[in-house]
Amino acid sequence: MPSVLDQLREITVVVADTGEIDAVKRLRPVDCTTNPSLVLGTLKDPASEGLVAREIEAARAIGLPPEQVAGKLTVALGAELTKLVPGRVSTEVDARLSYDTDASVKRAHAIIADYAERGIGKERILIKLAAAWEGIRAAEILQGEGIDCNLTLLFSKAQAVACADAGAFLISPFVGRITDWHKKHEKRDTYAPDEDPGVLSVRRIYDHFKSNGISTVVMGASFRNTDQIKALAGCDNLTIAPKLLDELANDNADLPRALAPETETGSTTAMMDEADFRWDMNADAMATEKLAEGIRNFHTDHVRLIEIISTRMR
Repeated sequence: MPSVLDQLREITVVVADTGEIDAVKRLRPVDCTTNPSLVLGTLKDPASEGLVAREIEAARAIGLPPEQVAGKLTVALGAELTKLVPGRVSTEVDARLSYDTDASVKRAHAIIADYAERGIGKERILIKLAAAWEGIRAAEILQGEGIDCNLTLLFSKAQAVACADAGAFLISPFVGRITDWHKKHEKRDTYAPDEDPGVLSVRRIYDHFKSNGISTVVMGASFRNTDQIKALAGCDNLTIAPKLLDELANDNADLPRALAPETETGSTTAMMDEADFRWDMNADAMATEKLAEGIRNFHTDHVRLIEIISTRMR
């Protein structure tokens, strides 16, 4: 019997939720997705020591400030990952720009330009933006320019619908963080896979997209255990941390397909305008809290990355 991971790869695009070079080499994902927390981890990754040293030295030589070096380092890591995966590498716009459409577009252009200087075309990159209203509008502009986007920190159907309306290439609904919120507020320790709030959220979004012929890719993210992953087998993409990928690789159970486009029968939904989006988010305490928390935490890690770089540049 093939491993669960091998069975999953037959029906779902497997993405590595890591920026660690050795892990990507070993796990052979199609795509990679990164965020500030994962970029921070590369500073402790022996396989990335040379890359980090080169970028810091080059920046020091031309007098770049640490904040710009952080951006350069993020792209340098992404460039290295494009050599290891056949698909896309997601690269995140600074979280502090999440509520500024124009600044997000400008930063995305800078990321694409930096990749181009390294010989990597935009077709290998996904610009990663927080799924706040302003980030979704930035994605709409970028998609119109032929720059594909990954809308992250997505916790609600309202966000998903707005992203689809904007023509986003891909969305990343966060399974585990949704489940964490419900565990805390419902005072529960666990859920069966078919009643897990995070799993059910992704299933509802997938159902809506497939029922309405929406081409935006649904990529489940932020998993806490392999049961959540198995419950979404057949989803377009799943981004999975190395620890859970290893567990799936060592599991030889049969993996039934949980999601398939031809079985979805959801109803249609009207276009999502700004007023409806903000009202639906206001009505969803979980989505509002987790979006804001995620942006804050990514910004905290970005600041920490800049501090570490500043220390190394002295």
